[in-house]
Parts: sequence; C-alpha cells; structure tokens
Amino acid sequence: MAGDAQDIPRLELEAVIGFNGHVFSGLRVHPDREHLIYPLGCTVILKSLKDGKQEFLHGHTNNVSCVTVSKSGCYIASGQVTFMGFKADLIIWDYEKRSIHARLQLHKAKVEGLAFSPNDKYLVSLGGQDDGSIVVWNLESKEAICGSPASAHSAGHCLTIEYTNHSDTIFISAGNGTMRVWELDLPNRKIRPTECQTGQLKRIVKCIEIPDDDLFFYCGTTSGDILMVNLKTRLLNSCGPRKQKFSKGVNTLKVLKSGDILVGSGDGMFTLCSGPNFKTIKKVQLEGGVTSIAVRGEGHQFFAGTEAAQIYRFGYTDFKEELIATSHNSAVKDVAFPFGTSELFATCSQDDIRVWHAETSKELLRISVPNMTCNALDFMIDGHSIISAWNDGKIRVFAPETGRAMLVIQNAHSMGVTAIAGTRDCKRIISGGGEGQVRVWEILLGCHRLIETMKEHKATVTSIKIKSNDKECVTASSDGACIIWDLVRFVRNQMVLANTLFRSVCYHPEEYQIITSGTDRKIGYWEVYDGSAIRELEGSLSGAINGMHISQNGQHFVTGGDEKLVKVWDYSEGEVTHVGVGHSGSITSVTISSNNRSMVSTSVDGAVLRWRYPHPSSP
Repeated sequence: MAGDAQDIPRLELEAVIGFNGHVFSGLRVHPDREHLIYPLGCTVILKSLKDGKQEFLHGHTNNVSCVTVSKSGCYIASGQVTFMGFKADLIIWDYEKRSIHARLQLHKAKVEGLAFSPNDKYLVSLGGQDDGSIVVWNLESKEAICGSPASAHSAGHCLTIEYTNHSDTIFISAGNGTMRVWELDLPNRKIRPTECQTGQLKRIVKCIEIPDDDLFFYCGTTSGDILMVNLKTRLLNSCGPRKQKFSKGVNTLKVLKSGDILVGSGDGMFTLCSGPNFKTIKKVQLEGGVTSIAVRGEGHQFFAGTEAAQIYRFGYTDFKEELIATSHNSAVKDVAFPFGTSELFATCSQDDIRVWHAETSKELLRISVPNMTCNALDFMIDGHSIISAWNDGKIRVFAPETGRAMLVIQNAHSMGVTAIAGTRDCKRIISGGGEGQVRVWEILLGCHRLIETMKEHKATVTSIKIKSNDKECVTASSDGACIIWDLVRFVRNQMVLANTLFRSVCYHPEEYQIITSGTDRKIGYWEVYDGSAIRELEGSLSGAINGMHISQNGQHFVTGGDEKLVKVWDYSEGEVTHVGVGHSGSITSVTISSNNRSMVSTSVDGAVLRWRYPHPSSP
C-alpha cells in the first residue's frame, strides 16, 4: 500500500532549480539584506545571498500569484490563484519562525496584489479580475476590517496596489483606466477612494512606485511611459519619456535614494533613468521581459527577475549585469544523468536542453532549438553525445561539451518523437513516436540509417528501455500495452496488457522482471519470459504516475506523478520507504544518479529538484 504520508520518513531536499518569472514584482529582497524571496509554483523560496542555502514556505494549494514583504521584515505575504468559483488563499508568514501567521480567504479565483502598511498594522489585498475587490486586513486580529470594489463600473480592472511610506491609512490602486488614492477610515470601517485626474490620457497601469517623501507617485504603463502624479492634489504632474518610450510597456519600477528610477520593460531592457525628465542614463538588455526589480539596502545593489526565469544582479556603480540564477520557464519534460557520473545531469523542455552541474545547480550548457519542444533525452553510454526526441518529428544528437549538433534525423516519426533510448554499443538509437511506431536507427559517422520499423502500438509510445545485452527492449504506450521486442529479429516477444495509459517502464537490473506505471495509479510487476503479472501495488492516492526509475542494485525504485510526491519504494517488499514533499506541479520524470548519492525530479511548473538518495549503496 502507498501508506499514510504522515509517518513515513521524509526525503532530504538538497536544492531547487526554479523561479517563476511571470509573477510581477515576485522577486524581493528581505530588509535584513541577506535573503532573496521569490515564488516557484505553490512554494515561496527564501534564498540566502551569502551561501545560496534555500528555505521553503509550503502552504499554498495552487500557484503563487503575488509576494510582498513588510517594511520591518517581520512578515511576508503571498497570494495564490485557484479554480473559478473557489476562494483563493492569502497567507501571511512569520519570517522569524518560517511559519504561517495567518491564512485569510475572501477573494475569488485569484489574489492580484498585496501591500503592507508602513508600521505593520494592516495588509491590503486586491482580488483578480473575477473578484475585483480590495480588502484591508488587521494583522494583529487576523481579520478583515473592510472591503470595497476596486474600480468604478465604468473603469477597467484594477491591476496593482501599493501603500504609502509614512501613513498607515493611505494606499493607492491603479489599473486599466483607473487610478485611485484610498483613505482608511478606521472608526467607521470604511475605505474611501479619490479618483486621480489624468485629463485626456488613457492608460493601463501595470505598476506603482512611491518615493520616500510621499509627495508624488510614479505609475508604469503598458504604453511604455511613466506617469508622475501628485499625491496631495491627485493630479497628473508629468508624463514621459516623450520620444523614446519603453518598448512593450513598463512592467516594474523602483525609485532610488538619488531620485533616479530603475525601469524594467517588457522587451527585456533594464534602464536607469533620471527622475525629473525620465531621460535614460544607462541601460542593459536582459533575456526575457523584466518582471521584477528588487533593491538591496540603500540601493548599492539590485536584482532583476525576467520572464525567461533568470535572476540578474547589478552593482549601482558599474551597472554590469551578472546572471546569478537560471531555470526553465515552462514544463520540464525529462531528466537524465550520464552513465557513471553524478556531477552533471541534463533536463529538457520547450525550446531547449540544459546541462546542469549537480552540486552548485549552475547551468553549464544550453542547447536551444526555438519554438520546438524536447520530449525526451538520454546520454549515450560513452558520454560522447546527447540524443533527444523533439515534437517536430526529428531526432537530434548533440555534443555534450559544446552543444554542437552532430546529427539530425529528419522525419523520424510522423506525429513527433516521444521516447528515445541508446544501445550499450552506442551504434543504435531506438525511438518511439506519437503514432505508435518503434524505429531502430543505426548511427554512423555523421550519417544514419533506418534499420527497422516495428508497428504494433496503436497510440503514443511513452517510454523505451533496452536490455543490457542490446538484444531486447521494452516499450510502454498509452494504448494500454507494454511490448517486449526482440532486437535481433525485430519481432514481438511478449506483450503486457492493462486497462491504463502506460507512462513509464523499467527493467529490473537482473532483467527477468519489468515494472510499469501509468494513469491507473498502479505499479505493476511483470514476468519478462511470459508477460504474466506478478503483483500490483497501489502507487499513489490520486493522479497518474508519470516517472519511475530503479536503482542499480534493484533493491529500490522511485516514482513521481500527479500527486506531486516523490516516493522511494522497496522493490521486494513493495512498501514506501521515503516520501519527498516539495513539488508544486505534477512530476514529469525522476531519476537516480549512478553513484546512488542523489536523485533528480522535474515537474510541470519548470522546477528541477535534487534530493538526497536515502539508500546509498555500500561500496
């Protein structure tokens, strides 16, 4: 049985590679100047700037949509999205204890924005477009004080919210054709808005920034200009830059102590411009639209987060960008370790394959194929090539040191290549496609030859494993069949049928049994010789099991799937020995390193997690 997750030992999480760059102003620097705070899936990550150690705030049930930190640094608040018709959680975290201070529910479907009052008395929250309300919460009593619709019926949706720096009762909201200054009337439990007059200007405001003196505030717009509004008179003071607008809109703004403004725009330009006239002083092009800017301390150092899930660090004096963290910005499809080493591993997703250094989580190599998705990858045993399966029907072979394309097999499958494996002698590749064919290719120097096509499967081939003597392989398919093929005569040896869409299959190292997993949440043990079922385990309580890998000694295997848990199993007992909690999206693949020290799991939210393997093999 899968057992109850409560009393099973936990896996030790060693590192997380991931950052959700699509959350506007999601990257923050804590006032202690020692930690970065950013979202990934439904987790909020605290990363130490000194030694890179990560801590995790688990509590959200769906993706985090906004993050903010109080001025004193005592509290962090984060909001999430949820399904239509349900209430979205808003969690206030106690920073010292790293625990939940309060969980508040009022907004429907999404929490769009959050802001703490300057003295940590109140938190104001803004609901998403299906909710459209602003609520003020009392931090001490953990209750709502009052609420109000965010914008007038005639105006558009409200998109952002910010508190002033000195008053606990005044905050500002803005969005599509709406800009309001709110005052909290505590005795009457009301919030009263005043519309800001912008004259003829019609703008959609994406972000608000209020300098320390609270005289003016700046609004960044989707049109690529910045509005400067007087906070006392509520009138538009100026609008700029006149000529050179910021391309693809202003996503985020930060005002420095000097009065200069840091601007992050949608085309990836990170700009320092002078306060009064918005003239560009310095600018740097980053990869992906800039979505967050975080200032550390007095502004001597700042960080920028982009949509391409990259985090950059800048010094104020030299204004040179330094890439400090990279990660996948879409679902990671597969992960593989090279044979005989655990220092490196490779992952693949939409647009690229990346090779990582396991110990430091640094990206060593990126192989980009724009607009294509890599479905599966593997290292050849000699370590001279990475073989990869792509959704455009091509098999691509790359050199692992340089990323040079060594070979492209055109039209390998008609509905995209979905699974791939290389033989031990490194002379053949076996691939599976979306149409259900299994093909054997001979790889020669710089060229290739199709040896055989085996047509039995009726649907997508999801996994291929080859026997160590290269004379037999097993393929799993979503037509509910696992077929064991003879690779000498290219005929079917055995077939396993089950009422499921198979997702993965593994040979036991002694190769007389296979284990399978799929959408029926069961783990099946089968006899290779005659295809008979040996036993069936209840693999998860909910959702498919998408990834599975068996250790080299065959004593344990690891699974992961839609349940978002990584489970380590004892092969002969059929019991779960350890559970890993940390993923916030469905797990797509898991693998154990060849030295049995660590394992890596990947998920739909772009996260790559490295765990300590709990059963290190005795040398």
